Amino acid sequence: MDPLAKYLALSLPQSINAREWLEQSLNGGKSSLYKFVLPDFQIGTLDSLVQQSDELNKLDSQLSTSVAKVVDILNSVTQSSSSKTVNGKQVLNYVESFQWNTSKYRLDKPLTQLVSLISNEAITLDNDVRSSYQTYQNAKSNFLAADRKKNGDLSIKSLHEIVRPEYFVLDSEHLITVLIAVPKNLISDFEKSYETLTEFVIPRSAKVIATDQEYSLYTVTLFKKYQQDFINQAREHKWHPRNDFVYSEETLNNLRKEFDLSKATESKSKNDLIRLATTAYSDIFAGWVHIKAIRIYVESVLRYGLPPQFDCYLIKFDKANFKNMSKSKKELVSKFGYLGGDGMNNNANLQEYASLVDTEYEPFVLYEMEIV
Repeated sequence: MDPLAKYLALSLPQSINAREWLEQSLNGGKSSLYKFVLPDFQIGTLDSLVQQSDELNKLDSQLSTSVAKVVDILNSVTQSSSSKTVNGKQVLNYVESFQWNTSKYRLDKPLTQLVSLISNEAITLDNDVRSSYQTYQNAKSNFLAADRKKNGDLSIKSLHEIVRPEYFVLDSEHLITVLIAVPKNLISDFEKSYETLTEFVIPRSAKVIATDQEYSLYTVTLFKKYQQDFINQAREHKWHPRNDFVYSEETLNNLRKEFDLSKATESKSKNDLIRLATTAYSDIFAGWVHIKAIRIYVESVLRYGLPPQFDCYLIKFDKANFKNMSKSKKELVSKFGYLGGDGMNNNANLQEYASLVDTEYEPFVLYEMEIV
């Protein structure tokens, strides 16, 4: 699925006053810039932040995947093209005007508790959506099976509303009537050869009792002793024996009930899934952005030190501008590479040691966000 937009989430020390350059010079001034406002957290010790950093990396990736999965599910069950919302806002507006939800995630709680609260809620919702989706898939499968029985072609559909008792030889000790669905392009072959398919087929007993676009349904009467041989030979000819059929009024009534019940169950489970997935998208997405905010804060403290004095920005790339993200990252490194110290500036001179350097490392805090 194509992203709605991509962002670079960037944190830089306040002391370098980067905003004017970011607005006017980065990517030729073509990328929209938004302030990403972070609150002050109860961060604990630097050692604890180092431990949190790895967990936040994994959580960030996990919740991003959860959001994409929920979007996939919604796209698979709805035909609506309406834009997605998060906490009552259009999703891109929510990102660009992000505010920490202090009523839900109180800032007097330690950072570890906030991370646990957000992640547990999002993971629970993700599991609920997956479970609801599986329930819907099962209901859909049951309905499709019932629909095939009711509305499929003559090779698979229920025949109880087509077949009548008078079509059969009933209560005979030796004779039996079988049903054969014959593809229309094989009717000539059938009518020429069915009498000699096995021994003791009653001559001229084949009668057409129903047709559709693909098949004609025949009855054929023969001796019971040769029924299975006749069925096997019919399959060899690519006809479709309907030996699954046993005439029963009770079965007919049960099939009608099965269709109505499976249709109602499929419809209800689909509506339940759409409601849950729509809510889950909003809540998981919001949780993901909150985790992203914590991650940026933690990495900024680890990178720039205490007290926390850094500015955070979102640099937006719309669909027509996606190709400029890589170029913009290079421009940022060129402009602010000195923040990484000598190791970053001398990277080009490492020569044979270059393979040991983490080429993904940035000299400042920088993360990508892809919104789906």
